[in-house]
Amino acid sequence: MTNKIHRRTVIQAAAAAGGMAALTPWSFAQGAFDWKRFAGTSLEVHLVKGPRGELLQKNQKEFEDLTGIKVGAEQIPEQQSRQKAVIEFNSGKTSFDVIQLSYHVQKRQFAKGRWLEDLRPMFANVPAEFDRTDFTAGGMFYATQADGRIDSLPLNLDPWILYWNKELFAAKGVAYPKSYAEIVEAAKKLHDPANGIVGFVGRGLKNANVPLWTGLFLGFGGQFFDAAGKLATETPEAIASASMYRDLLKNTGPAGVAGYNWNESQSLFLQGKAAMWIDGSGFAPPLEDPTKSRVVGKVGYGVMPPGPKLQVSATFGDGIGVSAFSTKKGAAFLYTMWATGKVMQARMLASGGGAPVRLSAYSDKEALANLKVPVDWLKAVGESMRIARPGLPVIEPVTEFRDTFGIALNNMLSGADVAAELKKATAEFAPVLAKSES
Repeated sequence: MTNKIHRRTVIQAAAAAGGMAALTPWSFAQGAFDWKRFAGTSLEVHLVKGPRGELLQKNQKEFEDLTGIKVGAEQIPEQQSRQKAVIEFNSGKTSFDVIQLSYHVQKRQFAKGRWLEDLRPMFANVPAEFDRTDFTAGGMFYATQADGRIDSLPLNLDPWILYWNKELFAAKGVAYPKSYAEIVEAAKKLHDPANGIVGFVGRGLKNANVPLWTGLFLGFGGQFFDAAGKLATETPEAIASASMYRDLLKNTGPAGVAGYNWNESQSLFLQGKAAMWIDGSGFAPPLEDPTKSRVVGKVGYGVMPPGPKLQVSATFGDGIGVSAFSTKKGAAFLYTMWATGKVMQARMLASGGGAPVRLSAYSDKEALANLKVPVDWLKAVGESMRIARPGLPVIEPVTEFRDTFGIALNNMLSGADVAAELKKATAEFAPVLAKSES
């Protein structure tokens, strides 16, 4: 396995990370900057358990040495993290000064409550290396609220890709799928429960399961809303994609898949017991870690094949912001700058822990030379960015959307009728959406 990367590949990946859009010409003041201005302060940082949280926690001593600020960081699984955030923000007092957030779930929610500090006034005095022009347009779009407030800094964009076990494919003479239909056929051919192998693994857990379905939904040509602005989640495209979701997990997935989130799926795949897995792009590090994985060097990183109507990579994003209730906002802002800085973004790329939102990361010679994951991963991420679309509707009650349709998907795995479940879920969620927009 070689880590040699051609210049053309890097340029393509960088352009893709920008969402194929022009950068916003952000301007900021440059002058003397004192990283030690808050030395002696202590910060509490709320991170989401995963590759980005691990990378930040692993390198936090660097920030502490740079600033003299002591950091207490905690990684919390995403479901619990979201629950904790709502409880604490609604209380008007947070135990954390800095919080990592999932834009696709929490952006509108945080905006409505004004739970994060508007960072724009703080941009008046930042170090030259902060360089906001280096952030991709896609990243800054996520970080900017509808009213213009920039209440977080983007950390990562996460296109979903297809992980596949090349050894299992080769053993059965199966080629990488070129369509949705071929994904289903490959899963059937590779499903071998007698030998402890499943053809496909993915999220079956309520709420967490919805992005897997919606990614398929988009490829069938589905849209979350029709021309009149009404939910379009019981259409033929919705039914076809949900049926595919059900068939993959029920017929070629592991026993108990209704309890699987990304971590359970990852565990099965890295043990070499799953032929395919569709999920976010940031899971290469554990798959290529010989201390954790039995599939090192055997993993294929593939762009999602075309659906019947469209080739789409459902894409999500996360960022990091300062709690509006923190009494240490200045020190907290320093942490967000460091966490999203050029050095940390280059490290993220090198580790394969996500798709950086800084253009400089994709041309960082040290990062590329020290890439700890296969070049195929970088190519898959770059190509996926070119076909990226938001994997969830951009609405405030997105958690309720995931809960409602997550239950429907669970019921399908238990044998319930697909069309009936989608019709029921659509009817249940419609008043929730209407209320949020009133």
